[in-house]
Amino acid sequence: MTAFKRSFRMPLHRGVAVVGAVAAGSLLLAACGGSDTSGAGHEGHNSAATQESTKSPAAGAFNDADVTFAQSMIVHHQQALEMSKLADGRASDQEIKTLAGQIEKAQDPEIKTMQTWLTSWGKPESSGMEHGGMNHGGGSMPGMMSEKDMSDLTAAKGTDFDRKFAELMIAHHNGAIDMAKDEQKNGGAAAAKKLADDVVKNQSSEVTQMQGVLDRL
Repeated sequence: MTAFKRSFRMPLHRGVAVVGAVAAGSLLLAACGGSDTSGAGHEGHNSAATQESTKSPAAGAFNDADVTFAQSMIVHHQQALEMSKLADGRASDQEIKTLAGQIEKAQDPEIKTMQTWLTSWGKPESSGMEHGGMNHGGGSMPGMMSEKDMSDLTAAKGTDFDRKFAELMIAHHNGAIDMAKDEQKNGGAAAAKKLADDVVKNQSSEVTQMQGVLDRL
């Protein structure tokens, strides 16, 4: 009886050991398999996120002309905003007031857009140029007002302001249009070229409108 029990227990013990080993192996394989699957999924997620981020026009291909356009037009737009803000409390013509508000509404978001581009391109916002060197007398950006222009506009009121604003903003817009046409011709980034198209279209229309104001003042 004792011999029978002994012979019976040995296979049972071995069976349990085998089952335990198989179970442990299965758990190990499952763990490894789960890790591989998780890693593949994580890598796939990162890849998808990268591909998604590169769909942004600002993150796409660009060239030196795009960088120059964005850097210069930011400064150009900022001066246009300064000029437009002077209309509050100085302008007397309703059309001039409306135009000033229209310019602010259009150009402030464009500044933010171009700042985003430069960040995504890894380029500085400033090109190192200062307002003082960019004036009518041969500055590096066409249409920029000199300090005296800005001082005279600040001092003007009523119809005098309306006339000066229209004259100076026409010159300023024409400068921006020239810069935008250069981007249309030489730029490489689709989004920058599209903004250049908008500048040419919208500011050309405003030039025509301001010329009409001058004609009736």
